[in-house]
Amino acid sequence: MAIEVKTQNPLDVLISKTRELFASEPDLDQRWAKLSPILAEMLADPAVIEASKTWPETHVLAGEGGSRAENLLFYEDPDYGFAINGLKKNPDRSGSTRVHDHAHIYTLYGVLDGRERIERYERLDDRSRVDYAEIRRTRSDVVGPGEIDLVKPYEIHTEVTIGESTVAVIIRSEKSGGFNQGRYNPETFEYFESLGPRQTPVEMFPPNTEAM
Repeated sequence: MAIEVKTQNPLDVLISKTRELFASEPDLDQRWAKLSPILAEMLADPAVIEASKTWPETHVLAGEGGSRAENLLFYEDPDYGFAINGLKKNPDRSGSTRVHDHAHIYTLYGVLDGRERIERYERLDDRSRVDYAEIRRTRSDVVGPGEIDLVKPYEIHTEVTIGESTVAVIIRSEKSGGFNQGRYNPETFEYFESLGPRQTPVEMFPPNTEAM
């Protein structure tokens, strides 16, 4: 009787290599720097781009406490806690996400398809006021397929659409949505905190698109 052998798809490979890295590298900054080329391998795989055509578009959703972004949730690791997300934005979604940080977690943001602008900010005030954060933009870069942005804990940034559909694959040290993140207004310097992106579980590779 023939034995069926299941070939690993690119998500399986990403999970396996990430788990191996987390097991061998205890230094967090080194761990996340070394994870970038592992994510880059996935972003370069044509099977991932093909599968992304089946992913639902992500939206900014209204709810209690104001609007929240949405992430597709492909995987959450039971041992190390890291999560693999997707983001798929329509070209009609104008403007940017709110300027924000990711609180205590590390994030690798990898562009799979399309282009957008990533902006980075630095904080200038003494943090003595709970509702105030004076920030200044330090970078504004247009990024495209295969480019990866490492966002460390509490680093301030945003992603700005430029009239193109964009798709991203994101690895986070912890699943977002269950804790508050910082929100910043660079014009008024208003600061507040609210929950991170809602998580929508989705199969990265539905059965009819799974890599062979």
